[in-house]
Amino acid sequence: MELSSDAIPAGSTIEPAYAEPSCGGQNISPDLRWSGAPEGTASYALTCYDPDAPTGSGWWHWIAFDIPTDVTALDAGAPLPAAAREWRNDYGYDGYGGPCPPPGPAHRYVFTVYALDVAELGVPEGATSAVCRFNLLAHVLASASFTATFAVAG
Repeated sequence: MELSSDAIPAGSTIEPAYAEPSCGGQNISPDLRWSGAPEGTASYALTCYDPDAPTGSGWWHWIAFDIPTDVTALDAGAPLPAAAREWRNDYGYDGYGGPCPPPGPAHRYVFTVYALDVAELGVPEGATSAVCRFNLLAHVLASASFTATFAVAG
């Protein structure tokens, strides 16, 4: 599979507009497009993860799933299709939460698309994001990622 973004090319520095408002951003989700899903793909999921967050387990910025197979691109800031679901990020709200690391070295942000073998994950309301990610990873047929960086001036 392949995943790309015009707004955030692989290896680039993320523009402030895509950052969390507390870091001066507008919290705009980036445009994303993907291709090359294997046969048997029944839905897609998207995540954004910061492995450099000083938490011991990183920071989940976005968990979206149940994305229909006829959707292989999202425009910047666009809502997900009606059938899709977004789960709580580590900021505590559902949906995309842009970068906002503490001042210091740049953090890496890993955007990933997953081809899943089920149309719906069936994650129960109130489940933790860890349960959501566990269910997601149990159904992966293939995935693709790219990484970009962001730092807060300070």
